[in-house]
Amino acid sequence: MDEQKRLLLAVVLSVVVLVGYQYFFTAPAENTNPSQEVQSRETVQSNTPANTPTVSDYTNGTKNQSQAQTSQPMPVVKDYRTISVSTPLYEIAISEHMAAVHSFALKNYKETNQDDSPLKQLVPEQLVNGTLSFSMEGGSIQGLDNATYTAGTDTTSVNLYQGEKTIVFSWVNPQGISIKKIFTFRADSFLIDCNILVQNGSGMPINDAIVISMPGFYNDEVKKQSRFAFQGPIAYIDDKYQDIAPNDIEDQDTFNGTIDWAGYTGQYFMTVVMPKEPVKAKLSLSYANDIATNRLVQKMDRLDSGKQGQYDYTYFMGPKSYKLLSQYDNNLKKAINFGWFDIIAKPLLITMNTIHDFIPNYGIAIILLTILIKLVFWPLGTKSYKSMNEMKKVQPLMMELREKYKDDKTRMNQEVMGLYKTYKVNPASGCLPLLVQMPIFFALYRMLYQAIELRHAPFFGWIKDLSAPDRLFHFDFAIPMMQAPAGIPVLTLLMGASFLLQQKMTPTAGDPMQAKMMMLMPIFMTVLFINFPAGLVLYMFVNNIISMGQQKYTQKKFS
Repeated sequence: MDEQKRLLLAVVLSVVVLVGYQYFFTAPAENTNPSQEVQSRETVQSNTPANTPTVSDYTNGTKNQSQAQTSQPMPVVKDYRTISVSTPLYEIAISEHMAAVHSFALKNYKETNQDDSPLKQLVPEQLVNGTLSFSMEGGSIQGLDNATYTAGTDTTSVNLYQGEKTIVFSWVNPQGISIKKIFTFRADSFLIDCNILVQNGSGMPINDAIVISMPGFYNDEVKKQSRFAFQGPIAYIDDKYQDIAPNDIEDQDTFNGTIDWAGYTGQYFMTVVMPKEPVKAKLSLSYANDIATNRLVQKMDRLDSGKQGQYDYTYFMGPKSYKLLSQYDNNLKKAINFGWFDIIAKPLLITMNTIHDFIPNYGIAIILLTILIKLVFWPLGTKSYKSMNEMKKVQPLMMELREKYKDDKTRMNQEVMGLYKTYKVNPASGCLPLLVQMPIFFALYRMLYQAIELRHAPFFGWIKDLSAPDRLFHFDFAIPMMQAPAGIPVLTLLMGASFLLQQKMTPTAGDPMQAKMMMLMPIFMTVLFINFPAGLVLYMFVNNIISMGQQKYTQKKFS
């Protein structure tokens, strides 16, 4: 096979990979629903769990409390309050009903990059019962799944500017079983301690498992967003990161092992619960009515009458920032996972953040990161451009052979291969840098799409968000193949022009039809990149500019 066909094949394969990646893995921008007002009083009805004072052994697969129901509704719960705690980092609202988190607003992040945007809300309005609620797997504590606690504070609003604050939520059921959820908040940390105390004042032993639920809203729109940056239940089990697509829960809804943490993640933010120490436990998952729920199920020690048990956890609700999570003395930073490209993407992220520490502009950081990558691959690029230059020299001889043996393809290919051997030309070496850089490209794509550092990060001028497609002006009408908002993709057009200039510098194929196809590639790449994050387009544009400079230098040096 001659070098034109090899080059064409390499480009076609690359395009197929890019298009496939764009179709199956890329997603529209993050959903930006504004936060919902948290209600302080509600009327709640729910089904009563099976009224059993003890439950079967943990290994017997006891039915989840949320699934154990009777036809008799619970009475209307009594009035309750919502306790709000405000720190410099967040504002959290915990309802006395089930002592669940009903609101968590991040003070340093907004829903959109508009000036009047509300704060980023981590508890979607669809989670009507909140998140991080506590129950028993076997339903051994009657009324727990609909309990109304009493918060040990006279005020419903607490401001915490320094130090820490503890609030106790208490509840006692008719059988005399007492539950306390002790929350400890810190002014300078996203970590929240939650100690659960169970005092058995009944006449029967408790032999059950603690369940902490972390639900997430997962509809068809979120599913599309999750093609590339995973959204859904996650955990760190047996020293391995594990994510579970909600659509796969029907096939496997239970995972057993040593669990460091478990939770639910969005594109940029997550909710996680960590036992004080890694424990042998299980995950119990469900997915119904657009709600995917991850439950950490930890077996309790048998609790006889008059005895007390304590189980300590730490909650994290906040940004998926590698720099932030690396500061904690736990394995939370493992939640930053780039899949197959993790081994490449994570060093790129660390390097980009290091550059940003000195030059506080992520656009400039991406430019400098691109230069560093080009320097690493400079020898390989020089070899490639040298090979292209040699191919250009033998082009007239190749065209003569094609014309001479146009009726004998076998002989023509033999003569062309002999020409390569005589002039020591390797037609594949020109494609090698493209193939070698593909993993870098995909790693950068995933990193730039998932890195919260780029969320709403401006570059200059019209580029206000490096994690979103660049648009100069916003039009009121739709443009085919362009994600909303429609506008002029200036940076993408500049990148397309750089592809065109680079194509003109590359030796053309002997076949006119192949040459025309190659010249169409810049147009195709421009259309393909039109919905890519501006940060990735910036990388490709700078990469092309540097590549053209290197190619020009190499041609002069070896001509």
